[in-house]
Amino acid sequence: MKINLANIKKAKNLLNKRECVAIPTETVYGIAGNAYSDTACKKIFRLKKRPANNPLIIHYYDLKKLRNDCELNENFFKLYKKFCPGPITFVLNQKKTSKISKIATNKKKTLAVRFPKHPVTRILLKYLKFPIAAPSANIFTKISAVTSSEVKEDFGKKIKYILEGGRSSVGVESTIIDLRKKPKILRLGGLEIGIIQKILKKKISININPSKISAPGQFRIHYSPGIPIRLNVEKIKKKEAFLLIKKNKINKTNYYFLSKKGNLKEAAKNLYTILRKIKKDNYKSIAVGKIPNKGIGKTINDRLLKASKF
Repeated sequence: MKINLANIKKAKNLLNKRECVAIPTETVYGIAGNAYSDTACKKIFRLKKRPANNPLIIHYYDLKKLRNDCELNENFFKLYKKFCPGPITFVLNQKKTSKISKIATNKKKTLAVRFPKHPVTRILLKYLKFPIAAPSANIFTKISAVTSSEVKEDFGKKIKYILEGGRSSVGVESTIIDLRKKPKILRLGGLEIGIIQKILKKKISININPSKISAPGQFRIHYSPGIPIRLNVEKIKKKEAFLLIKKNKINKTNYYFLSKKGNLKEAAKNLYTILRKIKKDNYKSIAVGKIPNKGIGKTINDRLLKASKF
């Protein structure tokens, strides 16, 4: 895609004034603000109607600025070298000298950090003198946005500016891994666990539904289109939308397909947009056929399970 530097400069100027802007990332769009500013971070929480105990992910351009805020370790360097920039978020111990807003962390001594891959946001981060707090661009518990038009749908004029970056290539949020002690997955996401385990050469535990919230995406209800969802369905009800992993020969208006041939990465990329479309098409409920629980299919199932708690 063609990079528009004038648009990036406009976003930069607003962020410098402690305003919030929507930014594109490879996972989903984010609502961004100066991570060093209490004012900007408060605005993010207000815009998203997000509970204060749900900490924000901080986005960096490179290691140089991160070293000011976090204590880095061997496991971090292994994963950073292999996957960054990319769809992985690291939970690390925060340095006492860190300037990150306590609003962003809910006064925790840890930071969730990542290095987004999208070229537009990488240029923006390079221009800025601070990292940005940028949770997904959605109202709390609702579906994340993967295009600028979806951000506009959700926020309208409440958001000062939407930085255009085309459609998000991954389509689901980043994988969150806690690296403070023994590596632990806190949120399934756009990077498969199996690949992470190969790099670390160890089995990684998964704790995506804790009793105490320690990372984004761990609330019981999340990613909801605002209508009931039934999972692993073989027979649908009357007037119900049917969401399937791959296209079949049945050509009914209430059938929606996540991919042409059952490709899980394509399905993840299309998931949120199709859920939005079903809601717009005025269906009152969604039946979901069985989705393979492997690779990024685990992330798709996680999102649909949390959405079904509506």
